[in-house]
This record gives sequence, structure tokens and C-alpha cells, in this order.
Amino acid sequence: MLSATMARLGSWCGVAAGLTLALPAAVEAVTGETAATSFVLGVSPALAIPLLVVLHLRQSEAAGPFGAAAYTVNLVGLGLFGGAAFALNMVLFYLDEPVVKELVAGPTMVALLGSALVFTVGAVLFGVSMVRAGIHPRVPAVAYIVALPVLAVAARLPDSLATSALHVVAGAALVWLAVSVVAGSPAPRRPETALRRPVG
Repeated sequence: MLSATMARLGSWCGVAAGLTLALPAAVEAVTGETAATSFVLGVSPALAIPLLVVLHLRQSEAAGPFGAAAYTVNLVGLGLFGGAAFALNMVLFYLDEPVVKELVAGPTMVALLGSALVFTVGAVLFGVSMVRAGIHPRVPAVAYIVALPVLAVAARLPDSLATSALHVVAGAALVWLAVSVVAGSPAPRRPETALRRPVG
């Protein structure tokens, strides 16, 4: 069951996740990657987890077993990819290029690619479940299907205007979905006594 408090908390985290994804990318389109923008991007996936939880809870009945399976894969993938993004933006960013190349060779690269693959599959499945359930707005749900998987693939590409624009689109989709959670939540029920009319 999705309480009003949980919906608000998940929504606020989702807005923060979208903004910490989009705004640093917009700045990097002008300045290039910096320690500050890299740090902010590194925390974005963690903030998206509460949003994913409330998105699923709000549509769980309509989404059915497929939605539950899609949510599970997306949650695991987000955890894995979030860890990879944290390491790339908060650890490897500060190391020299030859050291980074040596570190990501072999099993580390397989692990990074594997996390991106699970995240991609999960994002597509959960996005499809949102479109099928029809509870959340269709436009950001479709953007979720497209932008987030491409974002995972683009993580290995050099920073460019295209990758920055992709971050902005993905961030905007998260903000839209986050706001819709609260905007579409039913109003809190009044106490039963307040609804009773005097007889007579």
C-alpha cells in the first residue's frame, strides 16, 4: 500500500534524482566534466531508488505479475548501475587515465558491462509495464523506455552535447514521473465521523 507520506518522499527523491541527472549534464555541455558535476551525477541513481519503489506501488495492482517482475529486474539493475556510476564519477574520475584503463580491464569491465545490461533490460521492462498499466503519464513512461537504456550505453562514450542532451531528457522524464506520483495521488480520506450528516 502506498501511503501519502511515502508517495511524497519518493516523489521528492525522484525530483532530486532527475535534477541531479539533468543539471550537471547541462553544465558539462558548456564547461566539460568537473569534480563538482561528477560528484552530483554520482549520487543521482541512489536518489532514483525511492522513486522506483513508489512508481511500482502506485501501479502494482494494474501492472500485475509482469509489472512485479519488471520492477524487480529494474530495482536490481538500478542498484548495480548506481554502484557503477558512483565508482566512475566519485573514484575513477580522480585517477590518471593510464590507471583507469588498467583498472577497468578484464573482470572489472565485464562487471561494468553486466550492470549496464541488467539496468537496460530492467528499465525497458519497467517502462513497458508503466505504459501497459496506464497509471503514470505516457510520455515520460516512453522516455523511460528509451532514454535510460541509451544512457547506460552512452556511459562509456566521451562527453558531448549529445550525451548531455540525453542526460537532460532522462532527468526530465524522472522529474515528470515524480511529480505525477503526488499530483495523481488520491486525496486523503476524511475521518468517518466528518462524513456523517445529522439525522433529522
